[in-house]
Amino acid sequence: MEGALVAIAVLAAATVFGVVRRRRDGVLRSDKSAGARGVNGTGERLDAADLGGEELGERATLVQFSSAFCAPCRATRRVLGEVAGMVEGVSHVEIDAEHHLELVRRLNVIRTPTVLVLDGGGRIIRRAAGQPRKADVIAALGEAITP
Repeated sequence: MEGALVAIAVLAAATVFGVVRRRRDGVLRSDKSAGARGVNGTGERLDAADLGGEELGERATLVQFSSAFCAPCRATRRVLGEVAGMVEGVSHVEIDAEHHLELVRRLNVIRTPTVLVLDGGGRIIRRAAGQPRKADVIAALGEAITP
């Protein structure tokens, strides 16, 4: 009887964890942690040197941290590439997390894919851990691109 109660408790905890993770996966959130570390509270800024020599987009940049065996990374690459192609002045930069560990640690990238939305000046506006939806990426760009 006691073993059955433990099993039920473990299943309930795993279910709650799974539901919470699924709801949060890929959601583009404001990057409050970067704002705390940035200059004058304006948020962490990235430049071409941080991105392995890749230039920032004129209006915004979509940065994707990937790894070699990450299946959702391929789908994320496709989504971000489509969005960058739709909006003029927006670029998509993919960074191999395994080869840029210092940047991964600095930005607290815990899993792949992780997506950062940068404004034209390289300031992190939004971030998502997991595969974001195309509509969410477009909405985040609306915030990053200032008229």
